[in-house]
Amino acid sequence: MDKVIVEPDGGLRVLTLNHPDKRNIIDDTMRAELVRAVTAIRSDPDATALVVTGAGSAFCGGADLPALFGDTTRDLGTLREDLQKVYESFLVLRSLSIPTIAAVQGPAIGAGLNLAMVCDLRIAGPGAKFGATFSQIGLHPGGGCTWFLVQALGSQRALKLLLDGGTLTGAEAVEAGLALSLEDDPVAAATALGRTYARMDPRLARHIKSAVRIAATEGFEATLEFESWAQAYSATQPGIQEFLARFRK
Repeated sequence: MDKVIVEPDGGLRVLTLNHPDKRNIIDDTMRAELVRAVTAIRSDPDATALVVTGAGSAFCGGADLPALFGDTTRDLGTLREDLQKVYESFLVLRSLSIPTIAAVQGPAIGAGLNLAMVCDLRIAGPGAKFGATFSQIGLHPGGGCTWFLVQALGSQRALKLLLDGGTLTGAEAVEAGLALSLEDDPVAAATALGRTYARMDPRLARHIKSAVRIAATEGFEATLEFESWAQAYSATQPGIQEFLARFRK
């Protein structure tokens, strides 16, 4: 059984973690399949948006902790390398230039939280839980979790959540700004949104995503510089010319 399924829907791709009996945890097989699937999507010129979700009751229950931490004979360097392999399974999504949406229908815990956070947008269901539970088991957060939460919540709320090893419900995540909306059927809502973005001029959608990333990390001047080129390019494309044609009639 494939642990990662990718289904095409026009320009939209729907990626499903498909190991519900194990709460879609990221074991070695899941990690390898995630990297392979996302790499294929990145190389697919027809893929213009992506939805990520999980089969069954969990979005992703995190990493395979017994396999990852059970061997106490490794030195710190080897353990760090093993951790970075797990990080790759979700951080590979950052290499995508297309809009990405996490449909979080159930718990997203630890590395599963990171998988949700690495997506551009998050839609939560009534059963969603966003768990930064690392400290509860004596573990420091990893995989960029601290950065993701500071970006979404601000430093004060991120610090409290991480120190507490806390979990946000779907409603709490929306209220805090970590998730976009709470939907009875988050997969259907994410798919509908994804189809909308998939129908856009793909260069426009990619440029807008890039502009937001630049604004979040590089500041005003860099954003303005990028916008001037991206807006100039978009002005040469059919969309704006079709709009202006209405005024010429």
